[in-house]
Amino acid sequence: MPGLLRGIARTAAVAGTATAVSNRVSRRQAGRWAAQEQPEQDDPAPVTSDPMTDRLAQLKDLGELKAQGVLSEAEFEEQKAKILRA
Repeated sequence: MPGLLRGIARTAAVAGTATAVSNRVSRRQAGRWAAQEQPEQDDPAPVTSDPMTDRLAQLKDLGELKAQGVLSEAEFEEQKAKILRA
């Protein structure tokens, strides 16, 4: 009987160790896969800006500043000319 218990205990220890090692390998492998996939997901598509859209946005902002009274008529015209020359 002591030999049988020793065999069962040894089998349980080996099986437990194998399970622990297997789980650790699986976690490491999953971590590596996640690290490889992450750069692909984080790469944003290159943003191309349209110069005309940028100018229109600047002119709109400039008009809002004038309407709020932040800019005088002369300042508005000066800034508008700079934007249109660019």
